[in-house]
Amino acid sequence: MNGVFVATTVLIVIEYIIKIIAIGVVPENRRPSSSMAWLLLILFVPVVGVVFFVMIGSPYVTGRRAQIQAEANELLKTGVESVPNAPESVELPSGLAGVVELSRSLTALPMVTGVNHGVVMDYQESIDRMTRLVEAATDYVHVEIYIMARDATTEGFFTALENAVKRGVKVRVLLDHIGSRKYPGFHQFLKDMTAAGISWYLMMPFLPLQGKVRRIDLRNHRKLMVVDGRVAVMGSQNMIEAPYESAKNQQLGRRWNDITVELTGEIVSSLEAVFVVDWYTESGEVLDMHAYRAPDDGEPIERLLPALHGPQRPVGGEVNAVQLIPSGPGFRTGPNLRVFNSLMYLATRRLAIVSPYFVPDESLLAAITTAAFRGVAVELYVSEVADQFAVDRAQSSYYQALLDAGVTIYRYPAPQVLHTKCFLIDDEIAILGSSNMDMRSFGLDYEISLLAYGGDIVDDLREIIAAYAAASSVLDAEQWPKRSLRRRYAESVMRLTSALQ
Repeated sequence: MNGVFVATTVLIVIEYIIKIIAIGVVPENRRPSSSMAWLLLILFVPVVGVVFFVMIGSPYVTGRRAQIQAEANELLKTGVESVPNAPESVELPSGLAGVVELSRSLTALPMVTGVNHGVVMDYQESIDRMTRLVEAATDYVHVEIYIMARDATTEGFFTALENAVKRGVKVRVLLDHIGSRKYPGFHQFLKDMTAAGISWYLMMPFLPLQGKVRRIDLRNHRKLMVVDGRVAVMGSQNMIEAPYESAKNQQLGRRWNDITVELTGEIVSSLEAVFVVDWYTESGEVLDMHAYRAPDDGEPIERLLPALHGPQRPVGGEVNAVQLIPSGPGFRTGPNLRVFNSLMYLATRRLAIVSPYFVPDESLLAAITTAAFRGVAVELYVSEVADQFAVDRAQSSYYQALLDAGVTIYRYPAPQVLHTKCFLIDDEIAILGSSNMDMRSFGLDYEISLLAYGGDIVDDLREIIAAYAAASSVLDAEQWPKRSLRRRYAESVMRLTSALQ
């Protein structure tokens, strides 16, 4: 009996020690909502909570990968010292100029010129366009996409990559390990790339038997392609068929809806720099990259190739002032969240947001609702039913606060998935890319977003959002509060778990 009493006492003491330590450790440098979620888990289930916190509690990469990422981030600064914050041919509004300066201070990348060759919302057309660009490649092709799978939709693209290698083009491919491995034929797909002479690496690999162990919840969610340092494509679309190789999705008629943009001009050097950083992070190989423009003194910079973009064209029409915003666990300052919030506070007339996974932190929710309260027409575009139950319920837990502020919520009809990520400020400033409006994209995923001003990218996005509006239904503000208690409970639980990061 005494032994049992002693053991029980020891366990109770250990439990309270864990809880006391957690109260002092968990909130450090963490958002209040995230701290509260972790503390609740640890206080209610100490052993499970501590194990999970140790495994996935840090919002940053650590150890060897953190050191590599710090070195890689320095590469982003290569050759930009002589490049101004924004193109000389455009005069930015004072508020936007401040945001551009903020973004550069967080990522090292300036706002430069970029020629828009079209924002495309047709899924197959987007892949066909990328295929044609690969077929025209003469030097190299760099591809970095979160999910990649070889199927009937993507076969032409991968055949083009193989043919490019045959004619002497260097092809490099990065794909996220966890994001891609669940799709049929994954291992054969990798073997085929090796056999074809394509150089590839898995991003954020989790391969314990090979000594590659890291946080399993981190992802590289970027989508980009650079061809010959002259042309690039980026956006929200993965390289896989629209139903994501799911028999259930096929049966339901569920398809992913995305956008991509093709760009030439100086912005290609920014996209190339991000690829070079990610390639170095996974392979340890430092690649040369092209300069935005020739250095003022004409002296070459190590690892920097001559500029390929020709003379600068003035901003206007198809020439946009654009700034790439890379973000992720390797950046400890949250570039995308800070820039997004700052832009939303600039809105005076209209704020239109398209986000498939909308789980904002306190600051973003405040920025959006504040815009609505001060009279800005705020529109949020989401899927009627998200493709993930947890996200669907966590996302909809924010609808009442948005409706109360006067936000109009458009729901893209099920079973379609609205996967586009973009937003417009006053129909003058645009953001598009891979970043969702959720805590995962702001803390755990590597993302890229494009800030655009002064050209026709804004016009293209305005037309795309108008098409989404025409196809969507508006959430009824009177009916929404009448949803079931069961659904409300599920929303609250999923909202809490979404903060565990």
